This record gives sequence, C-alpha cells and structure tokens, in this order.
Amino acid sequence: MELIQAKDYQDMSQRACSLVLERLRGMEDPVLGLATGSTPEGMYNCLIEAYRKGEASFNNLTTFNLDEYVGLKKEHPKSYHSYMKEKLFKHINIGEDQIHLPNGTAVDLDSECLEYEKLIKNAGKIDLQILGIGLNGHIGFNEPGTSFESRTHMVELDESTRKANARFFSSIEEVPKKAVTMGIGTILDSKEIILLVSGKNKAAALARLLKGEVSESFPASALGEHPNTIIIADESSLNS
Repeated sequence: MELIQAKDYQDMSQRACSLVLERLRGMEDPVLGLATGSTPEGMYNCLIEAYRKGEASFNNLTTFNLDEYVGLKKEHPKSYHSYMKEKLFKHINIGEDQIHLPNGTAVDLDSECLEYEKLIKNAGKIDLQILGIGLNGHIGFNEPGTSFESRTHMVELDESTRKANARFFSSIEEVPKKAVTMGIGTILDSKEIILLVSGKNKAAALARLLKGEVSESFPASALGEHPNTIIIADESSLNS
C-alpha cells in the first residue's frame, strides 16, 4: 500500500480528484467504483468543478457504487441513489445508463446481488475503486467477520455503523438495519484502489490498517493483499 499524506481534508480531496482524473484520461472506457458518506464529498466537488471548467468529461464513464440500504426506494432522500445524484451525477455529463447502484428494494435480493456481480464482470471489472473506512474497519458495508472471498451480498449493519450513519437521518431508528454491498472479494478484484481517510475519529482505524495485521476481524486489512492500493490520508487521521 502506498500512503500519500495530505495536509487537511481539502488537500486530501484535491489529491484524490487529481488522481481520478489522471486515471480516467488514460482510459478509453473507464469503470469507476464509487463510495458515499462524508469523506468523498470534497472529491466529488472537485470533479464537478473540473467538469464545469471544461477540464473533464464523463461521457465515456461507467460507474458502480459500493452499496445501498435495504428498504429505501431510489427516490428516498437518504438513499445512496439520491446521495450520488445530488453530490455528483446531476452536475456532470453522465447518462442514467452509465450509472449502477444495487437495488435495495428488489423483491429477490439474492438475485439482485448475483445480477450486480454480473454487471461488474460484463463491464470488464472496476478500473479504479474509491473507498472510505469505517470506525470498525468496514469497507463498503462489509462488517468485521466478513470473508475476504465474499461477493456482493446482503448484510446486517453493525450497531456502531448505524450510530455513525445516524447523523444523516433524523434518528438512529430511521437508519436501515440491512444493506446490499459489494463483497470484499469484489472490491479486491478492482485493478486499483484509492482509500480516503480524514479526521481524528478515523485515526485508530488507519493506525491499525498501517500496522499491516491482516484479519477478517478488520475488513480494511484485506487491502494489504491488493497489489495496487493508494491511501490518501489527512494529518488529523495520521495523528493517533
């Protein structure tokens, strides 16, 4: 794993944006894996700004998001479909047919997971996957104990994850208890991974990751098995 030390959140976001744009410019039909939450928002703002300035185009891009809550319709304001639309997609030149997220309201969620895997495979795998890291080391919604071989699947969200995400809802009671997520094996199939880490609250998780101990009790440690992972972390997350 390569570590890039950023000064602060804005610097981390800009460095990530520059790397993404550099990679996309070098590909004919790039496939980009995307994440949600607070951490990638600054990067998305930078991508939007680059598009507005005429410095980037996304008309040849295919995207796959890591996850979606079970039970929230696409139009629900707290769904990840809505997040991606508001934070990125509606501001750039990308068509609906280029965008993919799991369907958390599918009648048959097992079939939905298999279909999502098939879509990723048919796209030629993910060229560049953006990740964040949870307080308990989760990547995507792969909670501690998830097999490193796992593919897209439905998960029961850890209580710590629901508490962390409650800030996006009116109360923790509104936070769904289940989600559909790319598996760790799916993530590791990506040709390159960029992990974004920001804030003092992520310092303990980052320190554990950098120690290099690989264990399914700490999902992010699977990244140590990947040949092409870049961590971009700000100073506050590196001061554990």
